[in-house]
Amino acid sequence: MILVTAFTTFLFFLIGVPFALGLARMFGLYAVVEERRCRVYVLFGKVLKVISEPGLYILPFELGPAAFIVNWLGQCHVIDMRMDQEYLRSQPVNSEEGAPMGIGIWYEMWISDPVAYLFKNTDPRGSLRANVSNATVRCLSNMPLGEMLETRHQMSQTVRNEVSPQSNDWGYRLGSVYIRKVHFRDLGMIRQIEEKVVNRLRQVTSAIRQTGANQVSVISSSAEREASIEFAKAAAIRPSTLGEALHEISSEPEVTKALFEILETQKILDSHAKVVMLPSGGGDLLASLMASRPGSGSPEPPPIHKS
Repeated sequence: MILVTAFTTFLFFLIGVPFALGLARMFGLYAVVEERRCRVYVLFGKVLKVISEPGLYILPFELGPAAFIVNWLGQCHVIDMRMDQEYLRSQPVNSEEGAPMGIGIWYEMWISDPVAYLFKNTDPRGSLRANVSNATVRCLSNMPLGEMLETRHQMSQTVRNEVSPQSNDWGYRLGSVYIRKVHFRDLGMIRQIEEKVVNRLRQVTSAIRQTGANQVSVISSSAEREASIEFAKAAAIRPSTLGEALHEISSEPEVTKALFEILETQKILDSHAKVVMLPSGGGDLLASLMASRPGSGSPEPPPIHKS
């Protein structure tokens, strides 16, 4: 029995309650208005009520007896009141110099008057888009190219001030307007500008390199000049320094003799000459070597021929 009761209750809350609430909404007993939504009730071409605050509303208290027939014989328009945004790409304008430019404009909008939004314009969003595009072309054409590339904030304010009064009449409120992109539309002009920029960069790079080379040359010449001065000073004082050192060395004969022997030996080693070492008493050795050379002795007597 408990299981049957639980199952019946479950089915009632699962199917019966949503069905009953749907019938209540259908017959206009109540309505739920969500956040940033607006309900406009129209009956026989007349606006009965505009409900823009979120919450639960008992329609007979709001609309009277018409609440029971407004869903059958009238209309209930549910309008989204949230902020929306749109971006228009490459709106064609010409600068004062005649350059074909393109402007990308971004803007925000939201519905401020639901009744005007529904009945004053059949396509208020499209009309606002066309109005922003026309205002951009009308207000920003024939501007100097330099100002068009630099004063985006001022151009955005100009477009917004031009569009806002008209959009308010249609129930649309224009929010922030921002010029996001300004570009050239002629490909030939773009190529020419690119070539000029590249050539200018090359000129600047060459100038920087030349300036650096000049500075390096100045530094190098200054360093060489200072080095030459120091070498000249060293060459000038070298004889005096060397003479003083030799004079001090000559006061000690043994030291002087050892120094000159070392210098002589060093000169011989540096010359890479062949040196023949002979023992002491080398006179006898030299005579023996000369005598042992071929053909160095007395000539042999000629042979005697006997008859």
